[in-house]
Amino acid sequence: MALVLATTILGVPGTAVADPVYGTQSIAYSGVANPPTSDKPQSKLWWNDGSWWADMWTSGAGWSIYRLDRTSNSWVDTGVVNDTRGSTLADTLWDGTHLFIASHVVTVSTDGSPKPSLSGQPAKLYRYSYAAGKYTLDPGFPSTITNNSSESMTIDADSVGGVWATWTQVGGNSTSGFTNTVYVNYSTNNGATWGTPFVLPVASPNPAPDDISAVVAFGGGQIGVMWSDQLTDTMWWATHADGKPANANWKLQPAIRGNGQADDHLNLKTLQADPSGRVFAAVKTSLNDTSSDKTLPQLLLLVFKPGTGAFTQSTIATTGDCVSRPQIVLDTQNNLVRAFHTAPPTSVAGCAFSGVAGSIYEKTASMDNPVFGSGRGTPIMQAASSSNINDVTTSKQSVNNATGLVVMASDNVAKRYWFSDRPLGGTPPPAGQAPVASFTANPTTGTAPLNVTFTDTSTNTPTSWAWDFGDGGTATVQNPAHSYAAAGTYTAKLTATNSTGSSSATATISVTSTPPPPTSGGITVVNANTANSGTAVTTASLAVPAGTSAGDVLVAAITVDLNPGLTAPAGWTAIVNGQSINASSTSGARAYAFYKVVGASDPATYNWILSSAAKWGGGITAYRGVNNTTPLDSPVVTAADTSYSATSITVGSITTATNGAMLIGGVGCDCSAPVVTAPSGWTERWEAAAGQVAEQADKTQATVGSSGTATWTLSAARAVAAWQTALKPAA
Repeated sequence: MALVLATTILGVPGTAVADPVYGTQSIAYSGVANPPTSDKPQSKLWWNDGSWWADMWTSGAGWSIYRLDRTSNSWVDTGVVNDTRGSTLADTLWDGTHLFIASHVVTVSTDGSPKPSLSGQPAKLYRYSYAAGKYTLDPGFPSTITNNSSESMTIDADSVGGVWATWTQVGGNSTSGFTNTVYVNYSTNNGATWGTPFVLPVASPNPAPDDISAVVAFGGGQIGVMWSDQLTDTMWWATHADGKPANANWKLQPAIRGNGQADDHLNLKTLQADPSGRVFAAVKTSLNDTSSDKTLPQLLLLVFKPGTGAFTQSTIATTGDCVSRPQIVLDTQNNLVRAFHTAPPTSVAGCAFSGVAGSIYEKTASMDNPVFGSGRGTPIMQAASSSNINDVTTSKQSVNNATGLVVMASDNVAKRYWFSDRPLGGTPPPAGQAPVASFTANPTTGTAPLNVTFTDTSTNTPTSWAWDFGDGGTATVQNPAHSYAAAGTYTAKLTATNSTGSSSATATISVTSTPPPPTSGGITVVNANTANSGTAVTTASLAVPAGTSAGDVLVAAITVDLNPGLTAPAGWTAIVNGQSINASSTSGARAYAFYKVVGASDPATYNWILSSAAKWGGGITAYRGVNNTTPLDSPVVTAADTSYSATSITVGSITTATNGAMLIGGVGCDCSAPVVTAPSGWTERWEAAAGQVAEQADKTQATVGSSGTATWTLSAARAVAAWQTALKPAA
């Protein structure tokens, strides 16, 4: 009687009760250390050439590429094996031309039982080309992303041919304590070679040992990284524009914060064809641990809207629904967000704790107004007698009536895959029809450099896209962005392809050489470059910005670690000559700034010589319309705060002597992560990081007189120096 009573209270069925079966039981697996459909941010499925494919564990062989045979409702092994290590998990990406599989060795760390990441356990990227129904590993692959294990790793491709990866890495020990750090790495050449992994350069990259991160490409030209941070009760969001240095120029904001708002469950998706570039994130709160109120949100949908720079949120399910491990898919056919999660079987009303394995449920809401109904949702995967299905996984891609919907999970007790495959309704495109290519370009005219966003509008469901921008640039993502550096008339061409055939469309892009409107008094900005060294060197090299010509004036600023002297190249004049930021042989930094009038045969790169090896960061801006005889219109003023507690620094006013002067100034920081925001009304031209932070900005002053003070703000407390002067117009 006591057993029956306890069973009734918990809502657990008796052993003789069989639950209804939903979904399809699939292949058995053995020899893999973790549930093969995990981890939470990762995707194991993709759609290509009229079929669904998956990266699945094959007992005795390793991770293999499978194809779903919808006729027999079964997964077919293609015989293409990637990683044979049973200690790994993977994230997959199909970009329309290549299949990427990022496979990492797993070390699961919890707050109660933290485990350091292991060195000598490389995460590998496999890249495959596809033709005639077969995947072939590209030469030179796999490449190595990092040499350390991690709990999770995700990848995505940007609009300029690069691949990004993020993961969290736990260090330390039980004596000194454990730390967790958000890491990122970037490959500029489509995944072939990777740089050195780096800590995400933001103010809060150290969450709890249990936390994880994920990466997503969005808006046709940006990358975003989200991570959970249970130490600060925050889900953080950092964004980066494509084409900028990978380890600089990140912008940080909270996606959501507050007591109990963070947990180590998140899944990111974006709708690449959406002109607004929205990002959808399914996250789990820990409110079930902080309150007994069953109406509080357990799973949330966060929607980032780049136009406003803000997140909205809506509840997917409450703590009373006892759900966990959310995933989402974007359904363009029905304009729906489809959310999937684990909850107890349909015969169970409650549960002992959130996160218990059981069955997989689906809930839906409009992408434009995501309001989800109450309850767990509709069951889509459930066994009759084994309540252990968990770790649902999906595709990064959006779905429609042509693709249908396939999701997968695993029963890690019975050691079986499960999946659900169903149509989404609507009328599919006529069978056997090639795409009708079309696209929009915005803008189609303007001055160089002209940044253009391309949006695919092709019909009949293309599965791959080949872009030729007419200036030698190409892309294979659906909705790329491209910058035209030189004046000319270019024909941009899209070739859209599916399994039946292909077609092409073109558009004309007109780029003029007319300089941008003068910022003041005839002074214009030509271009800018930045560089850095995260290791100690004795030479700081800065390339001349593109488009620079004789008579232009270059302004360079460099921050060097510790206390070295800096010898400038011939022809350069010091503006700030070694401003100390608490500099010594063991700490601090020094800030330098210089100017030079460009001659008829100047080199393409200038080298500053350090008196001793040190890390550095710097940049260079080219200005046109500056007086070549007396480039500076006023003396320089400087300021420094060496307390390491400054969150802003103010430089005193200068007095300009010429109408149309260009105020210029910058910051040097004893830090390696970008933290600087230029003064109100100023335009930041660049910010260098990794070695030491240097930053430079400018502002028009139309009439002579006092400039007023200039205040730079910092996103974290630092030791910092700043300077301000002005350039004199030529006329």
